[in-house]
Amino acid sequence: MMVFKKDDDKAMVPTKTELDVLQVLWQHGPSTVRFVHDKLNEQKEVVQYTSTLKLMQVMKEKGMLDRDETNMKHIYSASVEEDKVKGNLLGRFMDSMYNGSASSLMMALLGNDKTSASELQKMKDMLNNMDKVK
Repeated sequence: MMVFKKDDDKAMVPTKTELDVLQVLWQHGPSTVRFVHDKLNEQKEVVQYTSTLKLMQVMKEKGMLDRDETNMKHIYSASVEEDKVKGNLLGRFMDSMYNGSASSLMMALLGNDKTSASELQKMKDMLNNMDKVK
């Protein structure tokens, strides 16, 4: 079994279902299994509570979650940083889909009809600010 370590950036690549759990915890903070389960069921097909419980227990074993057992209800929290996990996923995506080329990825984003005018402006502002910093 692969163990996720907070300091090992390459190890932090959760599955889609694990990422769904992490998204709930990143957005809402430390939560019970019931809360996470209810939030997940708002987003997609209904899954069994025991499936959510087992998934979160496995994620705890992998080091992706911490569990506070001081109360009757166990409270889980993400033990991996959102920015690091998303950065790793983006890096893997860029490597597999764009041969590691950030400019190719950016061109695909700029040419995508889902990219709004305000998002394009944010990208321009970010690029302009990067030039000023360097």
